[in-house]
Amino acid sequence: MSRTMWPQLRVADWTETRDTLHMWTQIVGKIRLAHAPLVNHWWQVTLYVSPRGLTTSAIPYRAGVFDIEFDLLDHLLRMRSSNGTHRTVALEPKPVADFYRETMHALGDLGIETRIQAHPNEVDPAIPFGEDRQHASYDPNAAQLFWRQLLQANRVLGEFRSHFVGKVSPVHFFWGAMDLACTRFSGRTAPSHPGGAPNCGDWVMVEGYSRELSSCGFWPGGGEEGAFYSYAYPEPDGFADHPISPADAFYSPDLGQFLLPYERVRTAADPDRAVADFLHTTYEAAAEHGDWDRAALEEDPNRWQEHR
Repeated sequence: MSRTMWPQLRVADWTETRDTLHMWTQIVGKIRLAHAPLVNHWWQVTLYVSPRGLTTSAIPYRAGVFDIEFDLLDHLLRMRSSNGTHRTVALEPKPVADFYRETMHALGDLGIETRIQAHPNEVDPAIPFGEDRQHASYDPNAAQLFWRQLLQANRVLGEFRSHFVGKVSPVHFFWGAMDLACTRFSGRTAPSHPGGAPNCGDWVMVEGYSRELSSCGFWPGGGEEGAFYSYAYPEPDGFADHPISPADAFYSPDLGQFLLPYERVRTAADPDRAVADFLHTTYEAAAEHGDWDRAALEEDPNRWQEHR
């Protein structure tokens, strides 16, 4: 894949927009949380990369469904109901408090009664949405470049996911930490997670990490232009010292995970190969040192290619 497909976006150049967009995605994610039934590890609350931005996909409501999409091409929040009605909220420089009020009002216009926990999680300080006038930036070009980063990450993570036939999450966007993630599971239970995420109940992490896992993804932090990451829970002995590639990847003791700076991917001769090597070798660190049953969990995604 050409390097030109991987856009440049320095974290320092869009931090204020990133932090505002983060709060906006938390509001929309909490709307999905309010209506969708629990799925293991909170998979029912996530957003997904779409051809225009980020979407909730269909959310159940009474006898129908609705969805919400951040359209980062037209810079609109689009809300559609299965009864044929729709509303939009402009994505433009505005305080979180205004976005929250406009979004909840639009839902009310659609006849969708919704109550959410109206404060963010996994951040500190956690300013209530209705009071947050601090986060009010929106650079449409930066927001669109971020989505284009997600497009590439989503594509490569999706290919990586196809090599695993055990329990594996979708490639999905967690609005708590604002990262695109994909998680593989060994099939064994894990020790109870100690929690500790800011402004987030420990019970949330207990559910999220209730099974032994190897998780990877892309986060718009951890490097000059963001970073790919990979970690294991629980982390097995020898994990941090396992040989990984490419050479630009490293283990961060502070974060307890492997990192590959996005800028190293973007400037690589073959960005797709760089990310794929990182994902496969860091998963191997978890699987080999954690004694996973790899023969039962892994498979060639091209095994039926001759019949397709």
